[in-house]
Amino acid sequence: MNSSFDPKNDQDLIEGFSDITSPTLGSRHNVALDCGWGRLIFSQTFGNAAELARVLMQEEKGQRDVAFYVSEPHVLLSRAPLFVFLDPSHTFRLALDSSIKPTGLDHIRLARCDNDDEAQINRIYTARGMVPLRERFLTEVMEAAEAAVTVLVAIDTVENRICGVVMGVDHVAAFGDPENGSSLWALAIDPQAQLPNLGQQLTMALAARFQSRGRAFMDLSVLCDNEDAIALYRKLGFTQVSTFCVKKKNPINEKLFVGESPEEVLNIYAQIIVDEARRRGIGVEIEDTTSGIFRLVLGGRSIACRESLSDLTTAVALSRCDDKALTRRLLRAAGLGFPDQIVASDDKAIRDFFSRYGRVVVKPAQGEQGRGVQVDLRSLTNVRESIKEARKLCDKVLIEQYVVGDDLRIIVIGGKVVAGAVRKPATIVGDGKRTITDLIVSQSRRRAAATRGESRIPLDPETERCVRAHGHEMGDVLPSDEIVAVRKTANLHTGGTIHDVTDSLHPKLREAAEKAAEVLDIPVVGFDFLVPDVAGPDYVIIEANERPGLANHEPQPTAERFVDLLFPQTRSERRKTHERAK
Repeated sequence: MNSSFDPKNDQDLIEGFSDITSPTLGSRHNVALDCGWGRLIFSQTFGNAAELARVLMQEEKGQRDVAFYVSEPHVLLSRAPLFVFLDPSHTFRLALDSSIKPTGLDHIRLARCDNDDEAQINRIYTARGMVPLRERFLTEVMEAAEAAVTVLVAIDTVENRICGVVMGVDHVAAFGDPENGSSLWALAIDPQAQLPNLGQQLTMALAARFQSRGRAFMDLSVLCDNEDAIALYRKLGFTQVSTFCVKKKNPINEKLFVGESPEEVLNIYAQIIVDEARRRGIGVEIEDTTSGIFRLVLGGRSIACRESLSDLTTAVALSRCDDKALTRRLLRAAGLGFPDQIVASDDKAIRDFFSRYGRVVVKPAQGEQGRGVQVDLRSLTNVRESIKEARKLCDKVLIEQYVVGDDLRIIVIGGKVVAGAVRKPATIVGDGKRTITDLIVSQSRRRAAATRGESRIPLDPETERCVRAHGHEMGDVLPSDEIVAVRKTANLHTGGTIHDVTDSLHPKLREAAEKAAEVLDIPVVGFDFLVPDVAGPDYVIIEANERPGLANHEPQPTAERFVDLLFPQTRSERRKTHERAK
């Protein structure tokens, strides 16, 4: 099902019904509260199902309305059976008694009515696949005299930016609720967040705020298959209650009412492309789920893909990227910046190269996902050991000059830069209680949950080496707020985090990436840069990836541009108009 749903087609089904759903509660009737991402429709304030269905059908495009506290969902569904559905979520309730205390957490505050807070919140919502707040929503909420909506944010004090958000609704302020309730909505944590327990902290901070207002309970809705969240809420004292949500069938909610698609066994890098293709009516055939190989078919055109690698990439172009030494020779010959590098051969050459730079990188000449790469080696002993490890993956091993700078990944599709992101190594933050090993395991679990298992921090000799470089052992208890980078490389697969900087890229960096893609003659590629500043012109290119992970760069439209490349006839009219304007 898709955007072909038209509320006008169902009005005749709704008209004429006057059945009573429940007694009207509160001092206001037919309440549909604007929450920025859609309306929270309080079903108990409606006198009959027909009127409730009519309001739900008035949902604006791009929004997600929720009819909450539906006591008789079967009656409501019967009024618009083609256009609304029973949301597969459970409702949980927390009693706001005297056991709920103020949290006293300095990193949680009220959202401010400014563009920066709104932009940061929407960055998180978009990264989580949620509906962002409409423009100026925060300003309107904060300016309201007795606002029913409260927005709390968690601040990463190291990065100095918002890393979590939660919205609360005061039912008394919304409609004079005689049950004296409140509810929690739109809880989201930045997938790249380093701080632990943010979801729990935001939940309890909101509960404490409502408890201080004298509210009796706080409800929330959670998808029935979100086992981790349900376990957390039960641990916090929430209990399940028998009430239901009903939503309108629309493209945003599609996965909730059409059931699982056969493509959902793919990894996130293939899934993001498949989802975009399906939205355009392009057929999908799965060849192998383990490797992420699938085929996209439209009319007489059929293209096989392995994640972002497709039939459009030639075998020669692939080999230009796969062989890191060849990549370097080709791009350096084109005048592009590269660090100095040699092949690890005789011991004298290794000693001379190390003496020249003092800090080096060792990596296999072929490979991906950061396997076998060891960075910032500062002793010949470590260099020799790293060469031995790298040779287990590839006979040819490279030694490279270590360059200080931000690890920048730039995605080029169809000759144009589509996304840029700074990648940061996996780090942990001490709490004064847990050992470094425990902190790593906990952070690794969070990274895996945020990336559907694609990102984990290995407990291996390289992690131990990085920890020792900070003067610690794996069994040490890390002091509160001390930050330790437990990997030198910023690879996502070893727990690294990714931060979008597309709009900040210096024109010289864009130019270098597009020129490099042209030299390699490759339609889709991810380049790894080291830069002192993404807003500056200086750089070196480390390597090229012929199969970059497009899911790592949301909210940039990487999957959309990839499918544009494969099937240009399916580009949206808005995209075509934008290109003509340029």
